[in-house]
Amino acid sequence: MKKVFAILLSAVLIASAFAGCGNSNRTYKDGTYTGKSAVISGDEEGNGNGYGEVTITIKDNVITACEFKTYEEDGTLKGEDYGMVDGEIKNQDYYNKAQKAIKGSEEYAKNIVNKINPEDVDSISGATYSYNQFTDAVFDALDKAAK
Repeated sequence: MKKVFAILLSAVLIASAFAGCGNSNRTYKDGTYTGKSAVISGDEEGNGNGYGEVTITIKDNVITACEFKTYEEDGTLKGEDYGMVDGEIKNQDYYNKAQKAIKGSEEYAKNIVNKINPEDVDSISGATYSYNQFTDAVFDALDKAAK
């Protein structure tokens, strides 16, 4: 019986510790803030390279506007040519995958409006690296906005 009680008590303590995680208890100054994710070198196929930058506007502890852009490691903006080689689509599947990541980045920026916690934005299949860069960059911006 003591063992069961100890396990239940441990579970309650762990659950209450996690309940305090995240941004729900923080307050933020109104204004516009920028954040940057860590630079990722990517895997051997070139997946997940680069970093993300976000600009968020906060009003009354809610994000009211967001812009998110992703860049290659060298600082080149990932756009319509992302996934091309020497300006040409040499691998259609790779190009489609790269462009899906760009579209996902745009969705992440739209989906965080009227929220404050980037973890409340769902990850999009095919844009997971972008999601990680997005959340990292938003947390960086929120740290700058914290009261």
